[in-house]
Amino acid sequence: MSGGKRLRKPSAAEPIRKRKAPSRSTATVAEPAMDIAVGRRIRDLRRDRKLSLESVAAETELSIGFLSQIERGLSSPSLRVLATLADVLGVGIAALFGNSPSGDAASDSVITRGTQRPELKLWRTGISKQLLSAAGGDNKLNLFLVHLEPGGSTGDELYTHDGEEAGLVLDGEMMLTVDAETWSLKQGDSFRFASRRPHRFSNPSDAAKAVVLWVNCVT
Repeated sequence: MSGGKRLRKPSAAEPIRKRKAPSRSTATVAEPAMDIAVGRRIRDLRRDRKLSLESVAAETELSIGFLSQIERGLSSPSLRVLATLADVLGVGIAALFGNSPSGDAASDSVITRGTQRPELKLWRTGISKQLLSAAGGDNKLNLFLVHLEPGGSTGDELYTHDGEEAGLVLDGEMMLTVDAETWSLKQGDSFRFASRRPHRFSNPSDAAKAVVLWVNCVT
């Protein structure tokens, strides 16, 4: 099992966001579909490891009901929750992305075409991540293109997970907190820190999107 101790794990009482009946708009349909796909991957990883919902709930301090809602695609998990689950399942977050959209990734997993990027949309928090490296649950090093919508954030609570991360702000502005210090990073600024250090990040702008090239290495 990977990962260190989290400063403050998501509360077992974290609210369950239930879906209304989807409309015909593309955005409304795509959001629950993404949650369903992520939930299935979490469920499959849990079952592959022969872990019960009860044991995962105990490790993550999330309620069994909330975990069940996530696995059935009835709740949209935050990045903090996904990082917590990935640690308990012994994988990096990249393992939750699934296959490339085209299903035609390079056979040697060296090349990822621009049209083949798997994407994880955390629409409730205004964060989306495109996986630029080849998808695979066993990969230790993964490259992402992170889009932060105006006001997008990982939340007010600091969180930790296994590994190390670094990045470069390509566009816009990002607020990054690591331990007790907060920085404003703008285009051209970069960062690196051990992921076990409590951290959070956000886009402080109420009008402009931020784009960050992000590297995660699972130890």
